[in-house]
Amino acid sequence: MAEKAPEETQLWKETAPQDDSGLQDSLFSSESDNSLYFTYSGQSNTLEVRDLTYQVGAGDSRSWIPQDPHNSPAIFPQVDLASQVPWFEQLAQFKIPWLSRDTKDSSELGIQNLSFKVRSGQMLAIIGSSGCGRDSLLDVITGRDHGGKMKSGQIWINGQPSTPQLVRKCVAHVRQQEQLLPNLTVRETLAFVAQLRLPKTFSQAQRDKRVEDVIAELRLRPCADTRVGNTYVRGVSGGERRRVSIGVQLLWNPGILILDEPTSGLDSFTAHNLVRTLSRLAKGNRLVLISLHQPRSDIFRLFDLVLLMTSGTTVYLGPAQHMVQYFTEIGHPCPRYSNPADFYVDLTSIDRRTKEQEAATMEKARSLAALFLEKVRDFDDHLWKTEEKTPDVGGCATSPTLPKDTDYGTSAELPGATQQFATLIRRHISNDFRDLPTLLIHGAEAFLMSLIIGFLFYGHDSKSHSFVDTAALLFMIGALIPFNVILDVVSKCHSERAMLYYELEDGLYTSGPYFFAKILGELPEHCAYVAIYGMPIYWLTNLQPGLDPFLLHFTLLWLVVFCCRTMALAAAALLPTFHMSSFFCNALYNSFYLTGGFMINLNNLWIVPAWIAKLSFLRWCFSGLMQIQFSGRPYIVQLGNITISVSADEILDSMHLNSYPLYAVYLIVIGISCGFLFLDYLFLRFIKQKSSQDW
Repeated sequence: MAEKAPEETQLWKETAPQDDSGLQDSLFSSESDNSLYFTYSGQSNTLEVRDLTYQVGAGDSRSWIPQDPHNSPAIFPQVDLASQVPWFEQLAQFKIPWLSRDTKDSSELGIQNLSFKVRSGQMLAIIGSSGCGRDSLLDVITGRDHGGKMKSGQIWINGQPSTPQLVRKCVAHVRQQEQLLPNLTVRETLAFVAQLRLPKTFSQAQRDKRVEDVIAELRLRPCADTRVGNTYVRGVSGGERRRVSIGVQLLWNPGILILDEPTSGLDSFTAHNLVRTLSRLAKGNRLVLISLHQPRSDIFRLFDLVLLMTSGTTVYLGPAQHMVQYFTEIGHPCPRYSNPADFYVDLTSIDRRTKEQEAATMEKARSLAALFLEKVRDFDDHLWKTEEKTPDVGGCATSPTLPKDTDYGTSAELPGATQQFATLIRRHISNDFRDLPTLLIHGAEAFLMSLIIGFLFYGHDSKSHSFVDTAALLFMIGALIPFNVILDVVSKCHSERAMLYYELEDGLYTSGPYFFAKILGELPEHCAYVAIYGMPIYWLTNLQPGLDPFLLHFTLLWLVVFCCRTMALAAAALLPTFHMSSFFCNALYNSFYLTGGFMINLNNLWIVPAWIAKLSFLRWCFSGLMQIQFSGRPYIVQLGNITISVSADEILDSMHLNSYPLYAVYLIVIGISCGFLFLDYLFLRFIKQKSSQDW
């Protein structure tokens, strides 16, 4: 077997032509243009990990950690990390926050004694089976170590210890899941991000040029004017959507680009072209770091460096082209016609089907990790090298025909809150008003409900409605339409929640501009919705004639629906899942509904529902509508042949609906709306808006 290994290694090399030329490139790539449209012209970047040991909760990783002969296991005690999980995430898992601190939730080491150093012009691929520590490593590098803790080690960027400010300045992070607005085109998506992310010193012409350069660099010109789309909206393909996500980060021309599972969900052909794009970006004087499961062979050949991990430890770190040679020398040659990535990931995986297999694979992984650590102990960059002198890996390359992109400096001042608000509200309106099916459904829903209620009380020409019927009509007008708004607002907020979390985390804008853009951007739809509902029903039911009563009626209805919308916004920002937010809103709304003054007289309420009634915007809506309809007018009661005239104000007083003047009702509803808006802002500002539910 040992004699046959060099022959197999040489055969693998001979059957793997470089992607710059040859049959392989012509068959498996649709990108004939290898030129660079803009490069990173700043200082050369380095990323160094020094003796990193990272601890995660037991629920996050199921990993085995081999023992390091130079460290005692006592150094890494079991730690309860339940208290580090935010209370709203514990609620999403149906855990009581104040009791979960008492649970004995152990934690394990996700990464142990990991060290490496990569430079600009190189693409490092992190591969390994599930639970090997890839995600934990990316979390630590990008400063997003959720639910974990660094026990030892440091991350250095460009010779400086990593800080959140330094990471935001130098590192761009492309997540596994795309979070893009579906109704914007590719060019519009990049253009709005350019308005938010590029420095204030950029002119509009420079922003437009940067957008066009990114579109050209990522080969997005054929679909530049196509909607991005999503699962429900037809748009660009999955590979193109992934390129748009990369383009969003590439716009500010970062020196370090980190991608989490960029080929996940893509077919092999699209994945190959995407990694070719990343390889080309690395040649533009950038440092590219990607995590993958098991890349196919032609993708594996595009890597400059490979980090193979198992259970948080390094099994191999070095040039991809020398990986087969390394494992061949230690007695594990790659079989003929096999993909090295597949073979060596399987070789280092832990098989937990039986205790015997688990123990055997653990022992194998322990020996491989210890052997590699011994081989690279004397190297500063911790990369395995062949004995003969090898050429530089992933050297920088620039376009021979196009000049480098002008360096405007990553420390330049970004757009202020006013420009952020203007950009966000334009983006919000552009995305919402292109969703014509949703707009038409909402309009039809409001119009249909208006017709149903209106025709139910139609026939006012022959006789007037009784006081009880009119009171029921007014209560339904103010109580039915807000209920339909709740689910729509909550579902929309949660569908945007992950995107909001990532954009806030990347520093694209702050919560203040987003808050005002969200509120004001939805006002046109809100006004149209209330008008379609309120106007037909007013005339069909022959409510108080005249312009002044109609304007007072419509304004109060507008305020109540807006108040219900703000309640839904606050609940969606407070709670982590759609189901919890909708349950909370429905419970609160039903409490307001039952204490609105129609089901039971407000004077007959005991202390708890009486206080709920004071906060019920439905109670104040009903009170205001009744005053608009009846205040100051006599009410005729027909008892057989006897006609009795009764002051309507006395009836309102008996129902406790006339205790405050009409202008006070408007002020109270506005005050309740402002209270919900204030809570919404606080929740956006101080609660991480990370979505705990896939949409």
